[in-house]
Amino acid sequence: MKKRLIRLGAGAVLFAAAAAAGALNALDDPVLKAAAFLIPYILVGYKVILKAVRNIFNGKVFDENFLMAVASIGAFFVGEYPEAVAVMLFYQVGELFEDYAVGKSRKSIAELMNIRPDYANLKTADGTTRVSPEQVKVGEIIVVRPGEKVPLDGVVVSGNSSVDTAALTGESMPRDVGVGNEILSGCINLSGLIEVKTEKEFGESTVSRILELVENASSQKAKTENFITRFAAVYTPAVVGAAVILAVVPPLVIPGASFADWIYRALNFLVVSCPCALVISVPLGFFGGIGAASRIGVLVKGSNYLEAAAYTELVVMDKTGTLTKGIFEVEKVQPAEGFRPAVNSREREKELITLAALAESNSTHPISQSVCRAAEAKYGITLKDGRISDHVAEVAEIAGQGVSAIIDGCKVLAGNDKLMKSQGIDFTESNDAGTVVYIAADGEYAGCILIADQPKEDAAETVKGLKARGITTVMLTGDSKTAGESVGKKLGIDRIYSELLPEDKVNRVCDLLAEKSEKGRLIFVGDGINDAPVLARADLGVAMGGLGSDAAIEAADIVIMDDKPSKLLALMKISRRTLSIVRQNIVFALGVKLAVLILSALGLCGMWAAVFADVGVSVIAILNSMRALKIK
Repeated sequence: MKKRLIRLGAGAVLFAAAAAAGALNALDDPVLKAAAFLIPYILVGYKVILKAVRNIFNGKVFDENFLMAVASIGAFFVGEYPEAVAVMLFYQVGELFEDYAVGKSRKSIAELMNIRPDYANLKTADGTTRVSPEQVKVGEIIVVRPGEKVPLDGVVVSGNSSVDTAALTGESMPRDVGVGNEILSGCINLSGLIEVKTEKEFGESTVSRILELVENASSQKAKTENFITRFAAVYTPAVVGAAVILAVVPPLVIPGASFADWIYRALNFLVVSCPCALVISVPLGFFGGIGAASRIGVLVKGSNYLEAAAYTELVVMDKTGTLTKGIFEVEKVQPAEGFRPAVNSREREKELITLAALAESNSTHPISQSVCRAAEAKYGITLKDGRISDHVAEVAEIAGQGVSAIIDGCKVLAGNDKLMKSQGIDFTESNDAGTVVYIAADGEYAGCILIADQPKEDAAETVKGLKARGITTVMLTGDSKTAGESVGKKLGIDRIYSELLPEDKVNRVCDLLAEKSEKGRLIFVGDGINDAPVLARADLGVAMGGLGSDAAIEAADIVIMDDKPSKLLALMKISRRTLSIVRQNIVFALGVKLAVLILSALGLCGMWAAVFADVGVSVIAILNSMRALKIK
């Protein structure tokens, strides 16, 4: 870049000196005048000419290098030396702007590339050894020190720390991890030393999948981009042919017309017609949009997918893990009327959940663990105390029903309605949506605990935002009708379909695809293995990258790394803004070029206007494309 700047700067100085000498009539000798302008011309434009010659031999005749070379060399032959040098100089300045803009776009994506770890500290019998992440096998222990990147996906087996997940999710808030917590490659360890047992090889880890997605993002071209490529391939030879006709035909048919005048007009025509403003700015605009999306933790696998998001008419979403957290939480503790009637409601709830938590304390079932978590977090009951065994005895799991235990001499049952019925307990059945744990004490019904999957914090905001854009929202779930409708209505979703198998989801999406307009697009958002077929079938598949399965992420076109459905709204904003910028460039470039082409053919403007119509328009279009990188 430094050499390039020096070369262009020297060429500009020599060009200015030659132009000044010409203005002062110091270059009366035609040979001296030609030489004065030829030196800066060669200095500035020799690479363009060489590239044009090389491309001709490679079968790529009609490109911008060919147009610049023909137009500038032709200007020399008709004696328009200053215009010849100016065309090449300004073209090279335009190329410099282009490279700067592309470099800036790549830099924003390169920030994401910096998540690639350089090494892993492998724990061995002799201590720790620094090795390449590719050498670490599944099941081995790696040590991650403060300030280091986590090289592979795994589970923390020793130590506690906070990790920076901004490179993966776009979120700046650190996340605490401890023994038993999953940790993803690409995170940065901020505080304590931790040991991680690897669960995936480097090639299958999160960081590798992200890098692959970003590196391949430009391989899928958007329709607008394909149009520009096809347009340039037909347009360039057409304008070269038109320029030849303009140079040759008028002098032959118009009395008194000179070949020099019409050749000059044809050269102007060639300079103006160069399609580089479109060929450069349109892909750059989409590349900038992909870069902006990656900054907020949304990975777009191709510019065609970014474009498609702007035409969304229906958004179809899975429930568990997409709209909800996928984690069971206690929603309600409801003591029976006859249970501890002498104490206040808060104490009755606390006593009921204490019985349930003590009975469930040794179970690893997600329902049992959610009851224990709620007892500790919401009611201040200490279950991690080693003295629990003094209160609990004769714990027995009843397959498919629940557990029984003796707690301080009281026989406690905790489980589903089948358990109550099998034990002959007279209980009140709950109609609430979710999983209900019924509790009985010494043969008497004590109450129930409602456990439900909770909506994500931004789920309602997402649905509201989609509906404000006129987009129809649909929820497909394999969960029960009661649970599905409870979540769907709470969030305000337009249509809810429950109790669906994977093939049912595909069939339902096929029906919905038939409802949209020809231009409209259907987005499906999911996270599980069972969502992979639907993600592949939808116009646009969006996977949750944090909790999502490998199959879902592989099948999706877009990946939301932090599992926040509200990123859909940001994606659509980026998509529409990028498309708007691309269209502005197309209309602006074609409009200016058409006007100057007509003026050039009529002889009403010279080479300077032609230079602006080519290089000036390119620079403006490139600068406009760079706006796609910015997002609030």
